[in-house]
Amino acid sequence: MSFEELYSRVVRVDDTGSTNADLLADDSAPHGALLIADHQTAGRGRLGRTWTAPAGTQLIFSTLLVVPQHDLERLGTLTLAAGLALTDVIDTATLKWPNDVLIDGRKLCGILAEAAPAADGSYRVVIGVGLNHLLTREQLPVAHATSLALEGVDLARAELEEQLFSALARRLRQWRDNDPALMADYRAVCSSIGQRVRLQAPTGDVLGVVDTVADDGRILIDGAAYSAGDVTHLRLA
Repeated sequence: MSFEELYSRVVRVDDTGSTNADLLADDSAPHGALLIADHQTAGRGRLGRTWTAPAGTQLIFSTLLVVPQHDLERLGTLTLAAGLALTDVIDTATLKWPNDVLIDGRKLCGILAEAAPAADGSYRVVIGVGLNHLLTREQLPVAHATSLALEGVDLARAELEEQLFSALARRLRQWRDNDPALMADYRAVCSSIGQRVRLQAPTGDVLGVVDTVADDGRILIDGAAYSAGDVTHLRLA
């Protein structure tokens, strides 16, 4: 089965500002829509960070989910599911909580979820991904980034799309079904577990060792749970 059959609508564009913004603004976009762009000029990461790259060097896409009201409390694990799909395809990658896809500590892709409420109480949620595919070292946006090409992962664009979009559809089905295997698989590839970290949380910095990641997606550090923040891995004392 081709990945196109796993999504309700697949649209490709050459250029856009943001695939996330486009899908959120499109009231006609159905649940399961997929938007793929060759280049975007206003891509965003978490905490308002910019995410840009030369045309043709990234795999850029967003998918739309209509999440019913009774599932809203589980929204925190949606981007974890998306990150996990990346590791399904790239077996040398790990996840730094919550959804940073890394190879040997270098960031491979950006993942951002955004949501808007609907009149019936549900939410239209878009998950956007910008995967560094063919970037050269000179094109990397920051020193700690990397690309599949730089890491010796030789996947042509069509093969990468087929594998990744199929893996993403499978992981999002697991999320929809509240399948416990989803978070078990996430914990198996989460490199933050067992690490001494600094968490830049909204309430201030937290230092400690990560015990685990809970089923609701929160990170547990020295027994306390946190739902948001930036994690930096530190050397164990």
